[in-house]
Amino acid sequence: MQAPPEKLGSFYLGAVYDLDSGEQLDEPIVYDARDLTTHAVCVGMTGSGKTGLCVGLMEEAALDKVPAILIDPKGDITNLLLQFPELRPEDFKPWINPDDARRKGKSVDEYAEATAELWRNGLAGSGITPERIRQTIETVDYTIFTPGSEAGVPINIMGSLAAPQMDFEANAEAIREQISGTASALLGLAQIDADPMTSPESILLANIFEHYWRQGEDLDMPKLIKAIQEPPVRQIGVFDVDTFFPSKDRFKLAMAFNNLVASPTFQAWLEGEPLDIDTLFYTAEGKPRHSVFYIAHLSDSERMFFVTLLLENLVSWMRRQAGTTSLRALLYFDEVFGFFPPTAEPPSKRPLLTLLKQARAFGVGVVLVTQNPVDIDYKGLTNAGTWFIGKLQAERDKDRVLSGLKGAISQAGGAAKVDYDTLISRLGSRVFLLHNVHEDEPVVFHTRWAQSYLRGPLTRPQVRTLMADKVAAAKTSTSAPVTPAAPSPASESAPASAAPVAPSPAPESAPEPESEAPDGYTETPPGVDPKIEPVYLPIMVDEGDAVRALQRKVESADIKRMQLVYDAALLGVATVSFVDRKRDIEEQRPIMMLAEAPRRIGGVDWEDAELLDLDVRDLRSKPQRLDPGQGPFFGPPPESANAVRELQSIRKDWSDWLYYNSRLPIQVHEDLDVFRKPGESERSFSIRLQQAARERRDAEVDKLTAKLQKKIDQIEARKEKEERELAEDKAEYAGRKQEEWIGLGETAIGFLMGRRRSTGFSRAATKRRMTAKARMDIEESEQQIAEYEEQLKELEEQMQEQIDEIAARWENVTDEVTTDELKPRRTDVDVDMVTLAWRPSWVIRYDDGYRERTATIPAYRPLDEG
Repeated sequence: MQAPPEKLGSFYLGAVYDLDSGEQLDEPIVYDARDLTTHAVCVGMTGSGKTGLCVGLMEEAALDKVPAILIDPKGDITNLLLQFPELRPEDFKPWINPDDARRKGKSVDEYAEATAELWRNGLAGSGITPERIRQTIETVDYTIFTPGSEAGVPINIMGSLAAPQMDFEANAEAIREQISGTASALLGLAQIDADPMTSPESILLANIFEHYWRQGEDLDMPKLIKAIQEPPVRQIGVFDVDTFFPSKDRFKLAMAFNNLVASPTFQAWLEGEPLDIDTLFYTAEGKPRHSVFYIAHLSDSERMFFVTLLLENLVSWMRRQAGTTSLRALLYFDEVFGFFPPTAEPPSKRPLLTLLKQARAFGVGVVLVTQNPVDIDYKGLTNAGTWFIGKLQAERDKDRVLSGLKGAISQAGGAAKVDYDTLISRLGSRVFLLHNVHEDEPVVFHTRWAQSYLRGPLTRPQVRTLMADKVAAAKTSTSAPVTPAAPSPASESAPASAAPVAPSPAPESAPEPESEAPDGYTETPPGVDPKIEPVYLPIMVDEGDAVRALQRKVESADIKRMQLVYDAALLGVATVSFVDRKRDIEEQRPIMMLAEAPRRIGGVDWEDAELLDLDVRDLRSKPQRLDPGQGPFFGPPPESANAVRELQSIRKDWSDWLYYNSRLPIQVHEDLDVFRKPGESERSFSIRLQQAARERRDAEVDKLTAKLQKKIDQIEARKEKEERELAEDKAEYAGRKQEEWIGLGETAIGFLMGRRRSTGFSRAATKRRMTAKARMDIEESEQQIAEYEEQLKELEEQMQEQIDEIAARWENVTDEVTTDELKPRRTDVDVDMVTLAWRPSWVIRYDDGYRERTATIPAYRPLDEG
């Protein structure tokens, strides 16, 4: 069949299926992506085609740039990464199961060729082109995460113990729910069966988490273990902590967690990308991600632990988002059996139920899939608006599904008008019943061919092969971890917050210091106006780094002497505020600039001044002291900026310069009225802009559809009326025809019997005219119906053309971002000080093999590694 036109926000799932004839109709099934905000359930036995349907659903989500988290307990969903635009046998060969080939009596090469041919024909039959496959894999970033394993990209769970980025008092109930789920998951991992409401272990952990999270303080496993031994709270309920949970019992609990941390296998849980929902949905560049969590290798307790942490973090992330009616993101759970039972309360159930009840308001859709319909909480699933029902194995499975489906229909305010029992009983492989509360009636359809090669669950070695490049890239980016330096004594003149680097021993090539000062420098600071309080810029480049920087440029440099010198300059410190009431922007920008002191004639050239990335607390009141002979040495003071009166004049000039030259650039999309907030990353702005564009696109499509649908309905009504008239005209024509033949027969008989009256011929002629008129009425109605059909076709083409224009307009929304500049008001410029500043530099005398030379390396700013 012909695939429907590509339309963002619409998922192509297959074609309408006629159960009576057992054939697909040339009528595609197009599902509105926004309907997934009311969630979906997919049930079907093994072999029903459930995986193919769901893989196709996620392929459509990828094409629509909808990010997704996919929980894959069996390994089937990893097949999403087996999409081959060229559809060559050699693409399929590495993933062919040799046992499948042997059962077919073929070699692996022969089976790969047959599989490639099968996929080419299947995709062609569904109207899917190689270009569509290529577009899918280019639109999203596919990543397979393997918690507790390095087969795929590992995931670091420590982020899940971090304090939520929400105000505790304002969100106390939600955060306490997250605490309860996290505590239960941790205890389950440690093989401790604990009731969240009554067990001392659960209550103690919950109190520890609340204590730290209330203060916005993150936790990790070592800190948690220590807190169990020495709780930060002294009282739990009305009892002191030792009475409630004695020390020896707390020690046992701490040991249980310590054994986990000490286990070599547990280290894999502490490596890799952080468990951060935002980065799981989008890459650092803002590209949508489909993050597949492969958990087939985990034990039941480890699965429950990880899934609970993931779901709790997703709930926390969701609550920080703005409301929307468009589909923002998806959670896909490939086999929910055991995580959402009807009676038991595992830790994973509460966050899943929260998502089903609340995620719709935030544009987060949930898709739950199972082949075990009996052990699912269907009362919870009454929140699901879409049901995909495939072939079921047992009668009790069908009864349970029917019970849940009827509950969902009732929840939506409807009544079951269809014999679902009979429909479900007649379903076959790849044939599904689609019930959508947003549509008038259910539909039976046959799934389209999956773009991905459905080879079955992947093994860990196969996942390792797929993710080899990403794992290598991740290791490269984290190959040089930053190690905290040991604290060193600070200079008496340096504030406690100062970040300057203390001088380190020079390389072996550095010579012994000499006492001779460089030309033009003295050993003591020159005198200035006593009312001036000069400052000393911190040393950010030590002696060793300076030598290495020089030797990177002059490899043969033989260091003869190096000394620290201070040169006089002017330092300005100010705060400039930018206010935009319309956009609710109130931004204060601290500014520190270093300028050359003015010559005898002229003012300070602030255009060429250097913008320093320093804090006022980094400034020193005294120079750095070194070994004798190394300095520091001081240059001459500026001739026209060494008196308070002169500095006051310079201060006023700088205030004017800041007023006329300070600008706060704001990236803006005018049509969407979306702007980049001060301090917001490019990635966050891009994600927010894409979501706003999706919402505007959906709103415009809805408005257009409603407008043209009225015209379509009017024409449809006229067409139906004309069709009724056509039926009447045909009936009248048939009657007239019959009367005409009867009249002709009577006239002929009368003529043969000698009755030659002319009235018979007159009546026959009259009936012939009436028959001809009836025939003309039929032709007129048929012509009118054809015109209505042509009008409908033109309207549908017009609608599709305009929808395509809307989609194209909002496709590359970042290209239309412009930059506004906020200007400060005169009162928004607050100059804190303008004073004399001494900037340190290393003066290095070296021999390059030809002659001695001198190099000066600024020490007050980090070196440019280039």
